[in-house]
Amino acid sequence: MDLHELNLPNGIRLVHHNVPGNVSHCGVLINAGSRDENEKEHGIAHFIEHVIFKGTEKRNVYQVLNRLENVGADLNAYTSKEETCIYASFLNTYYDRTLELMSDILFHSVFPQKELEKEKAVVIEEIRSYKDSPSDQIFDDFEDQLFTGHPLGRNILGTPKNVKKFKTADIRTFIGNNYHTDQIVICSVGNMNPVKMFRLVEKYFSEIPANLRNTIRKPFSGYIPQQKSPKKKIFQTHCVLGGPGYSLEDNRRYCLAFLNNILGGPVMNSRLSIALREKNGLVYHIESNYTPYSDTGIMSIYFGTEREKLEKALSLVNKELDKVRKVKMGVVQLHTARKQLIGQLAISQESKLNLMLSMGKGYLVQNRYLTFEEIVKIIESITAEQLLETANEILDPGKISMLTFLSS
Repeated sequence: MDLHELNLPNGIRLVHHNVPGNVSHCGVLINAGSRDENEKEHGIAHFIEHVIFKGTEKRNVYQVLNRLENVGADLNAYTSKEETCIYASFLNTYYDRTLELMSDILFHSVFPQKELEKEKAVVIEEIRSYKDSPSDQIFDDFEDQLFTGHPLGRNILGTPKNVKKFKTADIRTFIGNNYHTDQIVICSVGNMNPVKMFRLVEKYFSEIPANLRNTIRKPFSGYIPQQKSPKKKIFQTHCVLGGPGYSLEDNRRYCLAFLNNILGGPVMNSRLSIALREKNGLVYHIESNYTPYSDTGIMSIYFGTEREKLEKALSLVNKELDKVRKVKMGVVQLHTARKQLIGQLAISQESKLNLMLSMGKGYLVQNRYLTFEEIVKIIESITAEQLLETANEILDPGKISMLTFLSS
């Protein structure tokens, strides 16, 4: 893959992939998320994602929204535990317009209190919608259970009580303390000459004053496995089990990602789907997930079932976990699993939007991006012995936590 990089004197980086086509994708990723909040700020990283579009020094809220959407572009944003991202998809001719707007809203937003008050109601409704969805809420509660007392355990949305208190000054303080220029990556996939791309980025981002990070995040430690089973007024029983996983700095994360895909990836013939759904009809949906963070990670399994079927479902899950810990995969099994994962990765990279975001994340956390060919080599090098070793370390029964929302 032909990647073009630019490092501005203020620390902001650009990675650009020039590809043919009519539509381009561009984003700005910031290495700041909900784990960077203090307790009083809980929810402010996500709140900023909402209110950053509410007006700048030279544009009101409607001018911000219309600037790209009037030309058919799609402007969006997201917040995670460790990053904030603003991104857009647009016709190639609007690169200049897109980069200028992104610079304006990121570094010149004014956060008028009147607009903040309106958006607080929107965010509070978002929080309530999650509470109405136990299949979503259980993941937040499980992370709180895993990372008790640590910022990683707090949900991204915050609480209505906290959100109601946010003021313009609070937002400016969080941005000043966390939006460091050496922790910002502009990522782009589209039909734009690299030299022209460099000029545009220099034009709109080079004059931003340097604000370099001089602190480190509070690392997580002291994990204690816990089992909880609160009763809820719901029809279906929901269950999540798992524990900490490898961090983004640990090369064993590739092996864990491979193991996760074998166990409960997005395919219908994963081991857990076959055991619980296809053979026994116990669940409509079952999945496993692996999310790496900068200093730790999460490996979890989720399913929903009828309360009277919970015990049998858990028994089958534990049986599959026992297999991956004790039974080494055969040559044919391993070959098939590799082909499956490689195919899934190839399909995901067909989306240029996904590719752009993956490139940005790679440069944000490791200052590089692994190409599809490089990842394929890593997958092909993973052995059955390594999968067995990873399963025994991460899925050790003594390290597993569980949270069950019991239907009442």
